[in-house]
Amino acid sequence: MAGMIEIRNVSKAFGGVQANKDISMDVPEGKITGLIGPNGSGKTTLFNSVVGYHPINEGSIRFQGREISNLRVPEIARLGMLRTFQQTRIYGKMNCVRNMLISVPHRNLGWADLFGKQYSAEDMDKAERLLEFVGLYAKRNLLAGELSFGQQKLLEFAMALMNDPKVLLLDEPTAGINPTLINGLIDRLKRANKEFGITLFVIEHNMRVIMNLAEHIYCLAHGQMLADGSPEQIRTDQRVIDAYLGAH
Repeated sequence: MAGMIEIRNVSKAFGGVQANKDISMDVPEGKITGLIGPNGSGKTTLFNSVVGYHPINEGSIRFQGREISNLRVPEIARLGMLRTFQQTRIYGKMNCVRNMLISVPHRNLGWADLFGKQYSAEDMDKAERLLEFVGLYAKRNLLAGELSFGQQKLLEFAMALMNDPKVLLLDEPTAGINPTLINGLIDRLKRANKEFGITLFVIEHNMRVIMNLAEHIYCLAHGQMLADGSPEQIRTDQRVIDAYLGAH
């Protein structure tokens, strides 16, 4: 069955370094799909290709049946596909609410407007509801730079939700987060998937997290597809154990 995202025979090289080679996978609509693999296995490169950060050398990437490998980041974002990063991309000298409001690009506001009060009551209400959803409502007026790293990741997640994405690519969402926050983040990712209908494609190194979160998991090694299957199939796949799990 074709997926919401269809990746077919994708290869990407940087100079003489082959980062991805002949990768094919599907991300089904309405599901949570995982992507794992050792450091340097090509996971982030694949994410960058999917969302338009760099062109692929070979293959095809389709989103809801449309070829997108020739599109750039803003064009793909307008189609409803967004991503988060290992290192958060927030505005540390603005408060949380302002971060939420300026994360929506479709308004075409000038820089002067960003610091003014050009936002509607509806915008403000949505921003505050999403901050409450991720557990940051009480900190809504704090500067984003004053939040802990884990809270900054929650803010970035909420900022992405402001754009009503159809699919959200999350690059190691739990990396650097205090263990006490991880269970709450897992719960919110699941709720965003079920309640908001957002398809999630997740890179994750924490095996407990990805096994608890994803319905189907792909594993890369040395830039190539190593295995894919259900969490239980991946957990017991000797190739995955040798290439990835055994290294932890």
